[in-house]
Amino acid sequence: MLTKEGTPVKSTIINEFVALYQQLNKDNLVRLAEVYDADIEFIDALHHVQGLGQLEHYFAGLYQSLSQCHFAIEQVIEQDGQASLFWLMTYCHPKLNGGKPVRVNGASHLKFNEKIYYHRDYVDLGEMLYEHIPLLGSCIRQVKRRATR
Repeated sequence: MLTKEGTPVKSTIINEFVALYQQLNKDNLVRLAEVYDADIEFIDALHHVQGLGQLEHYFAGLYQSLSQCHFAIEQVIEQDGQASLFWLMTYCHPKLNGGKPVRVNGASHLKFNEKIYYHRDYVDLGEMLYEHIPLLGSCIRQVKRRATR
């Protein structure tokens, strides 16, 4: 289905997902059940969890150590019960990047029917984490510089 301007209409569940991630924080993780199926399979660069309870537990651990985390969803492409979302995550961790904001681009692949049952994130773990760890970060940046010469 297309809008008058010829752009795709997003499914209700994808609209709800985008809205939730704009508000998600450590105090409202119970809201994940609004968009995720009880048997959600969630995969990112660090973990692979199965089930809503494990996902809530994983997110609680992530948000506990962050002083700030925000997702800006920049583009959504949707077709036949699947969606690709492109986003910019900004977060602050007291032990990374001197506590200053870290910005990282990423993408998510979602599969859904009434709710999302599969969510896989794609992100450069170096850009997101390793480059901001004292000592290790300078080594990784040096390797990247040498690789592009």
